[in-house]
Amino acid sequence: MIGVVGGGIAGLAAAYRLQQRGHEVHVFEATDQVGGLAAVYETAGDPLEKFYHHLSKSEETIVELAHELGLGEDVEWRIGENAYYVDGVVHPMDKPWEILAFPHWSVYDKFRLGMLTLDIDVRGGVPKFDTYERLEDFEDVPVKEFAREHTTENVYETFFEPLLEAKFGERAADVSAAWLLGRIKFRGERDILNGEILGYLDGGFGRLLDALVEAVGRENITTGARVQDLATVGGAVETMTVETDDGTTTHDVDAAIVAAMPTVLEALTGYECAIDFQGTICSVISMDESLTDTYWLNIADEAPFGALIEHTNFVPPERYGGEHLVYIAKYVQHTEDPYWQQDDTEIRETWLSGIEGLFPDFDRESVNWVETARNPRTAPIYERGYLDMVVPYDLADEIADGVYYAGMASRAQYPERSLNGGIVAGYECADQIADGG
Repeated sequence: MIGVVGGGIAGLAAAYRLQQRGHEVHVFEATDQVGGLAAVYETAGDPLEKFYHHLSKSEETIVELAHELGLGEDVEWRIGENAYYVDGVVHPMDKPWEILAFPHWSVYDKFRLGMLTLDIDVRGGVPKFDTYERLEDFEDVPVKEFAREHTTENVYETFFEPLLEAKFGERAADVSAAWLLGRIKFRGERDILNGEILGYLDGGFGRLLDALVEAVGRENITTGARVQDLATVGGAVETMTVETDDGTTTHDVDAAIVAAMPTVLEALTGYECAIDFQGTICSVISMDESLTDTYWLNIADEAPFGALIEHTNFVPPERYGGEHLVYIAKYVQHTEDPYWQQDDTEIRETWLSGIEGLFPDFDRESVNWVETARNPRTAPIYERGYLDMVVPYDLADEIADGVYYAGMASRAQYPERSLNGGIVAGYECADQIADGG
């Protein structure tokens, strides 16, 4: 049997792939619900993810999996409209004429930013088309230095700097240029006349999780099961000890995949991962009416959050019983952060006050409910030298034969963590096991 530690998307994908290749497998999930960061809330209509999710066109593996599970026709590609809030004004930033009309950039600023998004290096006056091919070439370049050199000082100060501070807070100066360049590539597919093309699964990504659970077999998944030990004999993994409410059981395993945070890997094996992670406070606000006209609103002005993501400007509110749903997320770099210390009632007040500061006409009476989710490790801090710190899929050399890693510190979750990256990591481990390591 192959034992999988963690019932998130990576663990379920690994189990699915292993079964396809003829292996017996069992998934052990410590909490009472599979899905990890893709768990859902109930609404007046379709369920909604607790942490916002969408697909980029570059994410092909998850789409292929959806097709295999009979959900391929339900993957929808929509325009995810973007805007930028600065000096009290919402500026749409999708169509070419909207970007050209942005008053805070000169024509030269817009030209330099546009060339970067098209992967064209115009430094020195001679266009080069291969500068940005290898993200690894920018791993040790500070993001501030890169953004100023490859666009302009003004673009950095008015655009990149606020976004970096919203994403990474006090760690923004540590971030690698490779992350920024990778993110531009990751979310680069656009309809030139309308904007960014993003994907969503009709009914929510919870349907993909449900289909994966059914494919793997509920009898092969145990929730409320905390793996306590991976025992090795003669340099190879031999047993997995699991604690549930019914007691402690030791299972013989041919291999083990840890599809969880690297802290779990360290607790089980002693392997130390040097990657730092940050947490997220993510709330969903249900309202009777729309707050904005855009899906993703980045905010440069003073506010307790860096973006408002109005999900129902991307997926129609009719899917949710007419509710208008807005995500507000705040990244925190440590649990001593003042926002992290606020309880859910205080966070609700912080968010609603922040919205009132940006939109004076906002009416609190339109709010139906606010739900808040928290996770202390939702995303890596992609600092310089990050690739030297990723955890290998096969940990035979580091720990023992038969130990594999498919969690968020894997190579598949670079330059941006995603559901697709989790599936890729799970597949990579499964295939290496099936191919003999």
